[in-house]
Amino acid sequence: MLKKIILFLISCLSIKTSSSQTESRLIGIWEGKIKVGTEIRAIFHFERDSSGNILGGMDSPDQGAKNIPCSDIRLIGDSIFLKIPSLNGSYAGLLADSATINGRWKQGMSFNLNLKKVDKVAGLNRPQNPQPPFPYSSQDIEYDNADRTMHYGATITIPQGKGPFPAVLLITGSGPQNRDEELMEHKPFAVLADYLTRRGVVVLRVDDRGVGKSNGNFSKSTTADFAVDAGNSLDYLKSRPEVNLKKIGLIGHSEGGMIAPMVAVKRKEIDFIILLAGPGEKISKLMEDQNAALYRSAGINEKAIQSFTPFFQKMITIINESNDVSSFDKKIKPVLNEWRKNEPPAHVLATTGIFNDSTQQIFIDAMNNTMFTPWFRYFIRFDPQIYLSQVHCKVLALNGEKDIQVASKPNLAAIKYALQKAGNKKYEIVEIPKLNHLFQTCKACTVTEYGQLEETISPVALNLVGDWIDKNVK
Repeated sequence: MLKKIILFLISCLSIKTSSSQTESRLIGIWEGKIKVGTEIRAIFHFERDSSGNILGGMDSPDQGAKNIPCSDIRLIGDSIFLKIPSLNGSYAGLLADSATINGRWKQGMSFNLNLKKVDKVAGLNRPQNPQPPFPYSSQDIEYDNADRTMHYGATITIPQGKGPFPAVLLITGSGPQNRDEELMEHKPFAVLADYLTRRGVVVLRVDDRGVGKSNGNFSKSTTADFAVDAGNSLDYLKSRPEVNLKKIGLIGHSEGGMIAPMVAVKRKEIDFIILLAGPGEKISKLMEDQNAALYRSAGINEKAIQSFTPFFQKMITIINESNDVSSFDKKIKPVLNEWRKNEPPAHVLATTGIFNDSTQQIFIDAMNNTMFTPWFRYFIRFDPQIYLSQVHCKVLALNGEKDIQVASKPNLAAIKYALQKAGNKKYEIVEIPKLNHLFQTCKACTVTEYGQLEETISPVALNLVGDWIDKNVK
């Protein structure tokens, strides 16, 4: 579920300094790497405002984070200190020379973070991103739903030649996504649309509500609302004369792989769906597996992970039983206190960042901010089996073997079980070796590696999708 997972956030703001010489040396761009299972680039920008104060900001290109504001920075001699109270994090460094800061980042645990001054930040290489001219028609379009309450911005790509053609609607993963499902300068849906259109398929890709040219309030919406959006876009796709109305399908990635079955159950005109890392097991169980995999990828001790799992299960139960933040607070605090009392402090720190009562409250506040949104409340209670067990159209389900966000084996097994329960015999389920959640050929196979890899989508995955459509749809 493609929510951006930032293992550390640095926020840095205006500062008063003690040395004009040190200030001058600090102004500019500083780049370094922090090792948290893998290497993550951290880039700081320092400049003066109109009053002479120094402003700071931070980017984490490998995680798609830009212009994170900084606060509470101090310069004492050649030393620089950054405090981040909201994250209980800090950075302390020494300006060793005009181009080097040697320091450490601390957020529960402490990591080396040495910075080098650079003239500019190197751009990310994304060789698969499609570039014109295209051997097909590409049209940026806008359209409304039937009652004109929703407006959508999208791109439709249409093969050359005489139609009508098979057609697909692409459905994005979780979090506000643009029509290309852009992440860290990767554009997976642009790559997929380019590939399929070259193979004779009309492709519609759409900005999520509240993103780009689409209206609506994303933060107050749920997966059910996004399924309505998909239905509205399906209506538009059906209105195009280039589309073969008997050969329309949905391709959903991650949460989009939840949405595709929801729409397919209600819309009998759908001929096929393709699930790219779509959830098959109950979301609360999926998240339990996801947490464990993410911790392992970050190098967290296995005993600490096993310690956290029972607490996570209790926390999910409390979330489902709580109607608001205050009731969650009352119920979670004694459970947290009991867990902290019975587990080694190192296990608690590694999995939650908690090492005292103050950091415990920070953890609880973070849970409140995340888990009491309309989207999360709907999402955590969702069971994909309800819809998958009613799907009767053709289905292709793909998962990367190395996916740590939607674990391949349990989710593919759950999808197969549900389709068999539905009596569906027109499905194919494939686990693709060496691929991650974005269907990239991975090395470390961590979330933070997504932005470090040049590949956007493995040609193996693209060919599987294209060949399956040729065989089962055309």
